[in-house]
Amino acid sequence: MAIRITLAGATGWVGRALVAAIDNADDLVLAGAVARSAAGRDAGESVGMRRLGIAIKAALEEALQAPSDVVIDYTAPGAVKDHALAALAAGRHVVIGTSGLTAEDYEEIDAAARQAERGVVAAGNFSITASLLRRFAIEAAKYVPDVEIIDYASAGKPDTPSGTARELGEMLAKVRGKATSRPVAELSGPPATRGAAIGSGNPVQVHSLRLPSFVLSCEAVFALPDERLVVRHDAGSSAAPYVAGTLLAARKVGGLIGLARGLDRFME
Repeated sequence: MAIRITLAGATGWVGRALVAAIDNADDLVLAGAVARSAAGRDAGESVGMRRLGIAIKAALEEALQAPSDVVIDYTAPGAVKDHALAALAAGRHVVIGTSGLTAEDYEEIDAAARQAERGVVAAGNFSITASLLRRFAIEAAKYVPDVEIIDYASAGKPDTPSGTARELGEMLAKVRGKATSRPVAELSGPPATRGAAIGSGNPVQVHSLRLPSFVLSCEAVFALPDERLVVRHDAGSSAAPYVAGTLLAARKVGGLIGLARGLDRFME
């Protein structure tokens, strides 16, 4: 039986590509779509495809009135947590592709998912190669404690740091040792120039650049005396890299209870 998908953010950059990919998949079917700006329009026609017979709803609560198995969310940072909680309360599994959530947000979502006995897969970046960046950086952090993250994105990106950088910082903070750099509190000058401390354990300094011509790039810079290692991921202008990982998560989330961060457990 095909997995029924409710897609929030159906007319966005990634959402448009997901509508087409879901329609082309033999094991997936679009059961509902959400996009406030396109409410009332056909989900297929709104993204330049054939008519699909699915009317876009203005709010997720409306779309959840139609039966589905998984909610995929690519909306906005301010809406995604409430969407996830509403979807779990309605008995759906959830895939979160929207960035901007904090560690505390994820703890709340995890608790709600366990109570509902449903699964959630969330990733700051569903690209397969971005997932490999995280895997390689985590391995390096076990041996090299000094690491900082540089996060690049377009001038108009509304959240900082990016979900990719925030997630990476949180993961590295759990496995790396104590940094040798002087604590920020001991420095002179504006402390904000040292970036933001992300993660619990041994927090990692994250520096966010917001400039034209960048889509999304993230690099982890490791250093030991007389040597450095940089692990970097660059995204192109297409949403295609995020589609395969998102749909992989949608296919696997039904086997989970609680929250899984990233694609790592599904990539073997």
